[in-house]
Amino acid sequence: MPTAIEWTDEVWNPITGCTKVSPGCDHCYAETFAERFRGTTGHHFENGFDLTLRPGALWKPERWKKPRRVFVNSMSDLFHRDVPDEFIQRVFLHMGCTPRHTFQVLTKRPERMRRLAPSFNHWKRGLNTDTPAEGIYPNIWLGVSIESNDYAWRADMLRQTPAAIRFLSIEPMLGPIDRVDLTAIDWVILGGESGRSARPMHTQWVRDVRDRCLAASVPFFFKQHGAWAPSSHASATHLLHVDGRLVDRDSATTTRDRGRGDLAKHDLVDRGHPGWMRVKRVGKHLSGRILDGRTWDEFPSATRA
Repeated sequence: MPTAIEWTDEVWNPITGCTKVSPGCDHCYAETFAERFRGTTGHHFENGFDLTLRPGALWKPERWKKPRRVFVNSMSDLFHRDVPDEFIQRVFLHMGCTPRHTFQVLTKRPERMRRLAPSFNHWKRGLNTDTPAEGIYPNIWLGVSIESNDYAWRADMLRQTPAAIRFLSIEPMLGPIDRVDLTAIDWVILGGESGRSARPMHTQWVRDVRDRCLAASVPFFFKQHGAWAPSSHASATHLLHVDGRLVDRDSATTTRDRGRGDLAKHDLVDRGHPGWMRVKRVGKHLSGRILDGRTWDEFPSATRA
């Protein structure tokens, strides 16, 4: 189905449903959407966000004649522990059989992806294509989600996994990722969190990633600021520190450190305290995608050598 996700053209869900594995999952948009229909007889999400294999959806890419970028399992995770190896094999075979499309596979479970990677080429030998069996699928990009430095290890596992393109999705960005190595990474997507319970993102975290991407010639795609946006002095409702502390300027309390509530009694930004920025919750549509005066819509240009 067509999608509003800025970095892809289509979403394809041969699996739906998932379970939480890290803080980036806390406010999962897919779970929120699916659970609205739990118990609705005959609805696609009658079972809510319970993990469900959708073998009838496997053939959809073959019916799309125009080449597309396809985000695989926007409503699940292909490498969830409850997805059988055989079903993952079938998904890869269908992707390999439609080389006109580019498939973007994103996971928070790179340990299983890395473990199964030696099988990918074995599965490929069953395809009737002109592509050498010993090679990797050139139209399948593999990526991992990383929300903070605590999950830098996911990038390390991605580097150990053969792929035409390796990419990072830093969304929702919940903290700095300055300890995430960009070596052998071909693309970085970054965005703040949206939704009712969204957590704010510090612009300095974003600039650090953007600047490292520029220095390493890694394409950078900035998706959105999220529900919170940098704000002028007059309209700011909160102060956000680069360490993640969020200060309500009116109530003089912090969400992460109640013992430091007195910080909000002063305008820390104007007083020159480093690391603070003014933020206001405005919703993702108003916060927009502009970073330092421009949009960042870069894509990988080709398969890695």
